[in-house]
Amino acid sequence: MPHGLPLTLKLIDGSMLLYWGIAALGCFGLLHLPKEAMYAGYGTPHVDAWNWSFAPIDLAFALTGLLAVRMARQGDPRWRPYALISLALTFCAGLMAVSYWALTSDFDPAWWGPNLALVGAALWWTPRLIGSHG
Repeated sequence: MPHGLPLTLKLIDGSMLLYWGIAALGCFGLLHLPKEAMYAGYGTPHVDAWNWSFAPIDLAFALTGLLAVRMARQGDPRWRPYALISLALTFCAGLMAVSYWALTSDFDPAWWGPNLALVGAALWWTPRLIGSHG
């Protein structure tokens, strides 16, 4: 696995698991999430449903990314396809979120930034994995 990719995957995927853990605690009323700290429309059924629609793709990329790191650490060559799957899903999730906010004319750097980082990380690492042979 290329130097830097394990750290990138751990940071992105760990952060995503943390986000969904916090979101779940908020959903079940076990944690208060102030509306002003959340995305535009937080607390409204349609926008909350939109947010939760990302859970499957986010959890899929996080788990496959962390699995890829584990496989690489164990010397298992199957890490590469898992990393590529994770990066492809990461790109899609970030782009879908930014597209939604662009379509609704909602620009909040606190939400655009992390999602553009997802897109950027995937665009940085994917060609390096496809083009490398080791």
